[in-house]
Amino acid sequence: MRINEIQDEIIEEFSAFDDWMDKYALLIELGNSLAPLDDKYKTESNLIEGCQSRVWLQADYSDGLIHFQGESDAVIVKGIVSLLIKIISGHTPDEILNADLYFVDKIGLKEHLSPTRSNGLVAMLKQMRLYAMAFKSKEEA
Repeated sequence: MRINEIQDEIIEEFSAFDDWMDKYALLIELGNSLAPLDDKYKTESNLIEGCQSRVWLQADYSDGLIHFQGESDAVIVKGIVSLLIKIISGHTPDEILNADLYFVDKIGLKEHLSPTRSNGLVAMLKQMRLYAMAFKSKEEA
């Protein structure tokens, strides 16, 4: 499934709720459904800088696609990690680098996050794109 199709599904899922408490509950539920990250990946090099809570992101590259795994020690942040992985994981470096992640604005996520969580979201996206750039340059070498 293409990145935009996944985003559209998420937007539809969140639009079923009017109240942000319900949307937070959905976010927490998504985070709880995220597979636990193997302890061997919970390293300093996988920690995302710029996040108030601890967020680990592991990227693996095979058959031209990047697969992400992640985890956080904060429930809402773990939900955000889950959303990003759901949308971006399993795509080529170019697809990731060229993706317009409009779902954040469409579901109203940015305006309902604290400034530190919003900064963390930006940091997670930045790290995912850095992985995509690194794997793309490896591919081209």
